[in-house]
Amino acid sequence: MHSAGRMLESSYFGNRPGVGEVHTGTTIMAVEFDGGVVVGSDSRVSAGEAVVNRVFNKLAPLHQRIYCALSGSAADAQAIADMATYQLELHGMELEEPPLVLSAANTVRNITYKYREELSAHLMVAGWDPYQGGQVYGTLEGMLIRQPFAIGGSGSSYIYGYVDATYKPGMSPEECRQFTANAIALAMGRDGSSGGVIYLVTITAAGTKQEIILGKELPQFYDE
Repeated sequence: MHSAGRMLESSYFGNRPGVGEVHTGTTIMAVEFDGGVVVGSDSRVSAGEAVVNRVFNKLAPLHQRIYCALSGSAADAQAIADMATYQLELHGMELEEPPLVLSAANTVRNITYKYREELSAHLMVAGWDPYQGGQVYGTLEGMLIRQPFAIGGSGSSYIYGYVDATYKPGMSPEECRQFTANAIALAMGRDGSSGGVIYLVTITAAGTKQEIILGKELPQFYDE
């Protein structure tokens, strides 16, 4: 998981050439558990040195039980998510059933690769379907790989050690939720491009549960 996974997880963040471009300089994360997934992100959006939005939700629904986490240029990432949502709606109508998570991940991968020269964004896809259960997919241009957990964004470089040491197979939904919240909070404390609040979505067969962890409720660590 480490060699291929880390290629996927290091999303494009920070300052790209071009003054004033708006980036969701961020930390995103997704974790599988038996029966579903937890997806999370911070909420800071920046343009150069300025923070232009402190509470932007970077978790975009692609379908009822499929979400993607956005990273890279804010406008580019949202454009990819919108195109994928439209294609998946058509796909679902043709099949007369909800699309698979893998189909959603392939759709995002194909769009990202097709517009790789025009759009600067990397998306992580996670969700649940009745065939494979909870699934997390990392996408990077033409590459697609399923992982038990994945991290991305500028803040991910600060927490590789933490997530590698903490993750264990078979974690409960609540353990995955706390794991995700702790990891994102740690990245927010170190990465100047990450911050704000934490958005979490838990996806299971029963549906989706959305949650916001406000600043005063963020996990605290020894140096804070």
